[in-house]
Amino acid sequence: MAKKMKGRKKKKPSVADDILASWEEALRWARGEETGAIVHRVIPSDTDARLARHRLGLSQREFAAVIGTGVGTVRKWELGTRRPSGAARTLIEVIKSEPKAVRRALKNQMAS
Repeated sequence: MAKKMKGRKKKKPSVADDILASWEEALRWARGEETGAIVHRVIPSDTDARLARHRLGLSQREFAAVIGTGVGTVRKWELGTRRPSGAARTLIEVIKSEPKAVRRALKNQMAS
């Protein structure tokens, strides 16, 4: 038989308690203290959008249309002030390695 606990029941931590504990752990980690936290460091590789664009023989405006973004974004990628992310980064890498295949796949879109 289970023993009955005298007094108060153990309180389940609230969401606010969890957030506070996480915040305190983050502060300890930022100060360089050992926290036991698992830290994932993700460093995206540099993506050379200019090289990809040149391999397709497109202007910045045409390349932006193919990628599905603004020409200002392409300029920032090429200047190195921003980095492409997600699908754009993946497509740029595919263009760099297989420009002919991308040209074939996007033939109708690039003709416009």
